[in-house]
Amino acid sequence: MNLRFGFVLSLVSLSLIACEARTDKESLEYRAELYDGCAQCHGVNGEGNAEIGAPSIAGLERWYVKAQLRKFKRSQRGWHPEDAGGKRMWPMARAMDTDEKVDLVSAYVASLPLYKPELTLEGGNPATGKIYFATCVQCHGADAGGNIDEYGPPLNYADDWYLLTQLQNFKAGRRGTHPDDVTGAKMRPFSMTLPTEQAMKDVIAYIGTLPNQK
Repeated sequence: MNLRFGFVLSLVSLSLIACEARTDKESLEYRAELYDGCAQCHGVNGEGNAEIGAPSIAGLERWYVKAQLRKFKRSQRGWHPEDAGGKRMWPMARAMDTDEKVDLVSAYVASLPLYKPELTLEGGNPATGKIYFATCVQCHGADAGGNIDEYGPPLNYADDWYLLTQLQNFKAGRRGTHPDDVTGAKMRPFSMTLPTEQAMKDVIAYIGTLPNQK
């Protein structure tokens, strides 16, 4: 009887220890610790660093951050030899060696206050861009705030230079062409509707006029 009681007591103790560990892992401090590796390029507050090609990520939706980290881990993004910026993310994503870490760091990124980057591109025409943006609405929303049902991330608080780079990547086949990147493949045809770099700048200029909000 005593032996059985001792065994049960041990199980209860182990359960309590596990709960304490779980609580600690889910704490803000632990999430911030996981984010330290990201902060080297994306900044402590997720503000990004254009000089090294690291976009602002502050406030990005949790589901989207998770999805992109998984793509980097699985070589679905950055696989193209001309996508050096994407491939640079591979070791950072793979440092998140469990699904739990991916989820927690994604939650931390989503919790960061929104950051509206300064406009850096010149020559874009918002009026013309509004016309082009009509094809973006279904996936990204009329306010460019994103649409999880269509796997469309928010665009209204993204760096303009980063949006241009990614539109160019999609159009050139540097992104969205990996056979396992189903959601990326959805975006590629839409990038093809922008016939020139000027058209890309126009639609980005229009996005830049939209409110910075979730």
